[in-house]
Amino acid sequence: MTDSNDSYVHDPESFREQTDHDEPDRTTKAYFDSPEDGRSDQTFGRHGWLLVGTLAIAFVVAPATILYLPHADSVITPLGLSFRDAYLVVPLIPALALGTVAVWTAVHDV
Repeated sequence: MTDSNDSYVHDPESFREQTDHDEPDRTTKAYFDSPEDGRSDQTFGRHGWLLVGTLAIAFVVAPATILYLPHADSVITPLGLSFRDAYLVVPLIPALALGTVAVWTAVHDV
């Protein structure tokens, strides 16, 4: 067993005493910088809405379609898909679209 003086004891008050009170509070630069024309450059815009729409399709429409697949034999068969293929393709298409839109939104106007 070790001596109680050898172990670390966290003391928040001693940490607060060591801070420099002359230093201003650190904040993110984005809170204070604004464009010259007064408009915010942090707008949601059409890219954001396209991403939200793609998310809605990927998380609402695709699962609802998967639930409907057993009743959609007349739609699946003419496409040349089996039920197994349909269960793989239905979530794959929105996933690819979501990835494409997310990357496009992230790198647009960088």
